[in-house]
Amino acid sequence: MDEIVVFITASNEDEAARIAKALVEARLAGCVNIIKNIRSIYSWEGKIEDEPEVLMIVKTQKSLFDSLMKKVKELHSYTLPEIIAMPVVEGSEDYLKWLREVTG
Repeated sequence: MDEIVVFITASNEDEAARIAKALVEARLAGCVNIIKNIRSIYSWEGKIEDEPEVLMIVKTQKSLFDSLMKKVKELHSYTLPEIIAMPVVEGSEDYLKWLREVTG
């Protein structure tokens, strides 16, 4: 399977929506879910940060990951945005067929 799910955090819903729309319009993603009100605790520049964020769940194809990552970095406000991918090991064949048709 070539399909992947990419997790990207953003500072707020507006930023996430702007990035999500750009990814879908460029056919780098078939769908992006935005989950509000997450809390991220992480180490940054020697300090422990505790910040509200939103999470984007991006459905795409592995072959598009490099282009997707480049686009996110162009649009994102963070110096080092979280952009991590996980493989889809199983899924509805109808959904995966649609995903392949609307990306790439």
